[in-house]
Amino acid sequence: MALRRILHYPDPLLSQESAPVEYIDEQITSLVADMVDTMYAAPGVGLAAPQVGVLKRVIIIDCGSKDEPELIRAVNPQIVERDGECSEEEGCLSVPGYYASVKRSSWVKVRYQDMQGHWVERECEGLLAIAFQHEIDHLDGKLFVDRLSSLKKSMFRKKYKRILEQQKEQL
Repeated sequence: MALRRILHYPDPLLSQESAPVEYIDEQITSLVADMVDTMYAAPGVGLAAPQVGVLKRVIIIDCGSKDEPELIRAVNPQIVERDGECSEEEGCLSVPGYYASVKRSSWVKVRYQDMQGHWVERECEGLLAIAFQHEIDHLDGKLFVDRLSSLKKSMFRKKYKRILEQQKEQL
């Protein structure tokens, strides 16, 4: 397994739609293993393949604890039902140092293939529902900041520019 470089906003690859995975082969298995290592090293609770430069519909999520991880490896994930509304603060490994409140569905039913190619349906709420929506957005070429109002996006761009300048100064 290897750590992969996480792409950061405004990398144009992050705004492209990902292609479905036709076969879960050695290449996809290796990608997932690398994504797991990369996500835990970052650290994060989710990672989508486009964030490491691969435009395939693959995500991983772990909303468990350090003592009890609950790793989900999802290929070709999709939201088949949604309900309710919540607004929680989100961050993203591709937008380091920036957090904002985002409106999402509070409950979702997702469908995805596991690493053996079997289809799984799962009902999710709370952080897991938010994480699935966030990571599936990546597969559709969207970042959480794309869901902000025009005013908040404008504020984000200004603040993020300062964050990037501060990070360069620290290097």
